[in-house]
Amino acid sequence: MASRNVVVNLAKDAEARPVAMVVQIASQFESRVFIVDKNKKINAKSIMGMMSLNFGNGTELTIEADGNDAQAAVDAVAEYIENAK
Repeated sequence: MASRNVVVNLAKDAEARPVAMVVQIASQFESRVFIVDKNKKINAKSIMGMMSLNFGNGTELTIEADGNDAQAAVDAVAEYIENAK
């Protein structure tokens, strides 16, 4: 299992697009990928689940993945969440 804490830093005019991009990125990996926000653990490959998080800039999240490519999945999702413009 791999995990990484991130702080959301997305473009200010972004709405549903960042959620869709996170799902798209997570879906490229074989591993199970989750976004943890306080007591919620959401499947990062589920668009409906991700939309329920309602995260914005400055939100602290934990990305977790379990599987053969877990570290690569965590790094790819974290890179997008921290640096998307």
